[in-house]
Amino acid sequence: MTTCPMLCWYHLLPSSLVLLILLAACTMGCIQSIACKPRIRRENIVVYEVSASIDQCPTIIEENSPIVLRYKTPYFRASAGVVMPPVPRNETWVVGWIQACTQMEFYNTYGDIGMSSWELPELREGRVKAISDSDGVSYPWYGNTTETVTLTGPTSKPSRLTVSMNDNFYPSVTWAVPISNSNTPMLTHITRDQSFITWLVAMNSVTKERIVLQTVRWRMRVDIAVDPDMPLGSRASLVGRPYQEQPHILNYQEPIPPNALGRPNANDAQVLMWRPRRGAPLVVIPPK
Repeated sequence: MTTCPMLCWYHLLPSSLVLLILLAACTMGCIQSIACKPRIRRENIVVYEVSASIDQCPTIIEENSPIVLRYKTPYFRASAGVVMPPVPRNETWVVGWIQACTQMEFYNTYGDIGMSSWELPELREGRVKAISDSDGVSYPWYGNTTETVTLTGPTSKPSRLTVSMNDNFYPSVTWAVPISNSNTPMLTHITRDQSFITWLVAMNSVTKERIVLQTVRWRMRVDIAVDPDMPLGSRASLVGRPYQEQPHILNYQEPIPPNALGRPNANDAQVLMWRPRRGAPLVVIPPK
């Protein structure tokens, strides 16, 4: 088994450069040794320039339609550079972002009549800790464009790559009570509070071995007051804080719950409920 040489001058170099040199040295040794069977481990992966932020701008309210109000939140953005060690023959590794929703409150109030609410029943009832926020196709990944990079072995040297993602809310909320045949505006308030965990992960596509490289927690809140008696275009206004709290890049790694890795994703699992002030709740839109 080939071992990496000890360098007496390593302390003079930046730590990331030292790790790259050691990776290169180990790689050359493995190429020269038929018996060497390298294995990708966390200590051989370099993560650098990790960033996570929410745009410093307020939520935009759109009152262009007589049927629905729309709002667009600022974007959450995450990016990271990763240096992967050489990938052995017959192995494929994917590096990218996995995201899950851990908490959701989404209420649309219609005066003293009642409220509609988008809900994730399993999450609300505590049966699961998180629901996948994948695009619904690329499980377990958030997406498959800038969000992931695939490395297929054998590769003879370390691979430098960058993965990035972004997310925001852009929903429609009916002015009228959603179970009514009337088009009379009755909407008086919108409240939304949603939390997420976003993981940077390296995963072996065959064995499904996962190495969590970075964990980010973030939250998006929306608070909109509506006066339905005002003319279209001047009914709604933001209340509360205009800017979002910035994400937290954790200095430890959180495990990924099983429900964050597969179907259903949050969009397919959510249900729209009508909860009247008086009477029993009603399912308006069931989960997919």
